[in-house]
Amino acid sequence: MPELPEVENTVRDLKPLLVGRRFEGVDIRWPRLLSGMPPEEFTERLLGRQIVNADRRGKYLLFALDDGQTLMVHLRMTGQLHVAAPEEPAGVHDHLVFALSDGAELRYQDPRKFGRFLLTRTPQAALEKLGPEPLSESFTPVELFARIQGRRAAIKGLLLNQSVVAGLGNIYADEALFQAGIHPLSPGYALTLADCNRLHSAIRQTLATAIREGGSTLGRSSITNYRRPAGMTGRYQDRHQVYGRAGEPCRVCGATIQRVRIAQRSTHFCPHCQAGAEAINRD
Repeated sequence: MPELPEVENTVRDLKPLLVGRRFEGVDIRWPRLLSGMPPEEFTERLLGRQIVNADRRGKYLLFALDDGQTLMVHLRMTGQLHVAAPEEPAGVHDHLVFALSDGAELRYQDPRKFGRFLLTRTPQAALEKLGPEPLSESFTPVELFARIQGRRAAIKGLLLNQSVVAGLGNIYADEALFQAGIHPLSPGYALTLADCNRLHSAIRQTLATAIREGGSTLGRSSITNYRRPAGMTGRYQDRHQVYGRAGEPCRVCGATIQRVRIAQRSTHFCPHCQAGAEAINRD
């Protein structure tokens, strides 16, 4: 977290607030957020630069600057960006603050401090290993089938591999596999083209709905994993069919949702609606 829907909502919300503004100040309160650059150089190269576009690739936020540089942001687990008035008190987890030319501040909040900022002239170097965007025309059932064909890894782990498809993470991989009726332990080589047609459709439908619902906000305290820049929480968590529901009844068949660990991540599934991996793994 955040995954594609959360990052997409973040960039859509920030774009009208940031494009055309210049960076007039940088307050780096946790230097480890910066990748491959000392704070002094980061500040020098950013000051005075105008933001000319805001976009997303996979889980990366991309802010194109007027001198050809790109400010890349990966929110990791708990990173959040928001625009605030300078008189608004800073939060205890606001670790990076940018003063903008319109008088507002762009603030980066991250309780776990895992996020990363990269200022580069060659963003393609960091992005070249990413697979296709799941909502793009280049992502087809045939393309998905080709990327997992012959691979023995579990399909859940393959979907988390950003070189297979960009932007998917734990939540939406679980939800898409449930919608497609595919057991998360099924090895990639066992999926047929028909399976990939169902999974492709499920991925796209799940992500499109999650984007429309503002993403998923997890956590039950004042520290959540994700909020939109204006402070609203997502709504898609109320629609989760399996993710985070271990021990609860499936909303489709009533079977108990189970949890296993795949690719070092907690994985949730319905043993009835997603049956089949046991037989596949015995072959």
